[in-house]
Amino acid sequence: MRVFVKNIRGEALMPCSQRKARFLLKEDKARIIGYKPFAIQLIVPAGESTQEIHLGVDTGAKYIGIAATSENKVLAKGEIELRDDIHKNMQTRSELRRTRRNRNLRYRQLRFLNRKRKYGWLPPTVQSKLDATFRWIDKFCDLLPNPVLHIEVGKFDIQKIMNPDIANEEYQNGQCAGYYDVRYFVFARDNYTCQVCKKQNKILNTHHLVYKSKGGSDRADNLITVCTDCHSSENHKEGGILYNWMIKHKKVKQYKEASFMNIIRKRTFQKYSNAVITYGSKTSPYRKELGLDKTHYNDAIAISKIENIKENTQDYFYIKQFRKKKRSLHESIPTRGRRKGKNVNAERRNKNSPCRAGWFMNDMVSFQNIIGWIYGFSGGESGKECVLRDINGKIIKDSKRSKNNPNVKFSDLKFICHNNNWQYQIV
Repeated sequence: MRVFVKNIRGEALMPCSQRKARFLLKEDKARIIGYKPFAIQLIVPAGESTQEIHLGVDTGAKYIGIAATSENKVLAKGEIELRDDIHKNMQTRSELRRTRRNRNLRYRQLRFLNRKRKYGWLPPTVQSKLDATFRWIDKFCDLLPNPVLHIEVGKFDIQKIMNPDIANEEYQNGQCAGYYDVRYFVFARDNYTCQVCKKQNKILNTHHLVYKSKGGSDRADNLITVCTDCHSSENHKEGGILYNWMIKHKKVKQYKEASFMNIIRKRTFQKYSNAVITYGSKTSPYRKELGLDKTHYNDAIAISKIENIKENTQDYFYIKQFRKKKRSLHESIPTRGRRKGKNVNAERRNKNSPCRAGWFMNDMVSFQNIIGWIYGFSGGESGKECVLRDINGKIIKDSKRSKNNPNVKFSDLKFICHNNNWQYQIV
């Protein structure tokens, strides 16, 4: 993969080869200005001729594909994985706050419900992905000299997906048209019969096939009729019939990704008005003409409208977002007997510290020739140990220790570089 270059004034130049970048750094003609991705800045005058560069972006709800091409050459390509744990963390925070309120341990004045949402407000889960997508587009546009931006967006008609025969005024009517609410529609659809015991004339409930705690929605597709006798806590637990429905039998199609793509399409039009917009129906056949496999970065190469590929780098970058800081005031296990007075200043616990003994959360390190990132700190051996994970989230263990001990000593680590909340690796 090529190395990004900037001139003395900080303006982007054509990316150079890794060999040339090493010579420039060795001869003190350039300095490193970034590692993720790797970029250098010249400290001596040089020629500043540039060629036309195309930047292809394959937007998505979980992954982003990015590729930079110029004169039938692929200069850089890679994938970016977005966070998908924000909704779960917000639910956990809400539960912990609720339990704390019930313990009557809040030491601040009451706050009135006077907060308003600004125009254009989006849910935090959607806003996070949107911000991350635009952040990386702007990042690569800044590293390349005046690139021609190509962005693939998606346009989905969710009602058409659910009912291909829908037309005209049927768009104004939902699934529950003619019924008092969703609950009565589900009962009528299931013929007022419990779908577990198959009995009628019983007190009925609407059950979420995919539990609300697992991200299930209140749509009628995710509801089913179950009587009160079968809607028990035992059937909800692992091994119960309702739990098995969620895991094996009753898979409900979700439309979250389609909704997100509709949102990002409108925001892309507003932010990048000069970009070349394309759709997946055009990208897929063109990628097959180029002879590329189905990956996000190969889609981005096709999106950049490269005519034919004369040079294609084998390496690609993989970027993943990481939750670096835990700033929660409330814990599932409350602190007892450690504070002498009331926590009036809302001080956080020491275990949520982002650093220890000169090591920071999400530091990129090498352990036994394996690249990993510091995920957390432990209290073993006076706090001189940590937990490592690879870019896929798998814990890296010390082979000399027991299988149940995930801790690694600081003395066995080789420091590579600090990170913010993004993990970057060349694959």
